[in-house]
Amino acid sequence: MKTPWKIPFLDLAVRDDAERNALLGAVDRVLQHGRLVIGPEHDQLETRLADHHQRAFAVGCGSGSQALYLAFRALGLQAGDEVIVPALSYIATANAVALTGATPVFCDIGDDLNMDPNDLARCLSPKTKAVVPVHFTGKIAPMAAICAFAKDHKLRIIEDASQAFGAKQAGRAAGTFGDLGCFSMNPMKVLAACGEAGFVLGDDEALQERLITLRYNGTVNRETCVAPGPNGRLDTVQAAMLLVRLDRFEQLAERRRGIAAYYHDRLAPYVTVPREAADSTDIYYTYTIQTDRRDALLAHLTQAGIECKIQHPILMPHQPYYAPLNSSVPHADSVIKKVLCIPANEKLTDAQIEIVADAVIAFFQ
Repeated sequence: MKTPWKIPFLDLAVRDDAERNALLGAVDRVLQHGRLVIGPEHDQLETRLADHHQRAFAVGCGSGSQALYLAFRALGLQAGDEVIVPALSYIATANAVALTGATPVFCDIGDDLNMDPNDLARCLSPKTKAVVPVHFTGKIAPMAAICAFAKDHKLRIIEDASQAFGAKQAGRAAGTFGDLGCFSMNPMKVLAACGEAGFVLGDDEALQERLITLRYNGTVNRETCVAPGPNGRLDTVQAAMLLVRLDRFEQLAERRRGIAAYYHDRLAPYVTVPREAADSTDIYYTYTIQTDRRDALLAHLTQAGIECKIQHPILMPHQPYYAPLNSSVPHADSVIKKVLCIPANEKLTDAQIEIVADAVIAFFQ
């Protein structure tokens, strides 16, 4: 039997009595009114998410992967089209493109682990219809340059903000730069459902109507099918619990930022730590360090009972399905050998984060 981690990377158990009671109360209210699919809490959550981001609408759906797929479908992506995505992301980003019939084209990344705007021109072709910046680790991609490129070449922008709810850049929130912004709220995220959940942000009423149609099997008024679509609905129970967690989101985000600040101060002499631009607020979905001695450090921390992750060890263009595209992403190939995510979630105690930092420093000393 595997020995429990001394310090787990993430603890999904709801150990706080007040939070657990609030979540159970929200579930009980849904069970009493019985509208388990697109009930009142679902509508309330959509309104609050749209207002939170100052966008015209938010359309709830079953997951972050569905949010991307529905967004691509709503924008009319199809076979023969090409979509520029960064080399580093969870595979859902490329898969959502491929499921529309379009082809993902993989852009290299910068030192911040996000899409490198300087590599966009290489990825451009007459077939290019859209660009998908991924706000990796909770840090917004360099959107000024990406937006300028997209405007110059008449490309749609769909933000994969799955990891970045609450992040800001130049006074704007993640998910508000593009035609559509897509989010995941699965249990690993900072704003976390107790299962799978996602949503899409936008301002265009026609896109909102298409998204609502597509998420309900491509039907109008739930009966007349006008396009093939998935069952992409968000359960009312998840919406109700997300409303509870939305109320305490800022508290969670500040705790993560505090942990990040502590790691910055202590670890910067030993590893490359993530740095915030002066005009940005990062959300620290993960705290990702970089070092040429990554594998040895990982073994050292594992031996000490500290659970760490590599996100993601196989770049999207090197996954077996996409390898035949023969993508060239040299900087991503180099960086992926150095990245390591250390525990930084809001449930960690001050003593635990001190142990993590001490263990990293001890390795290098």
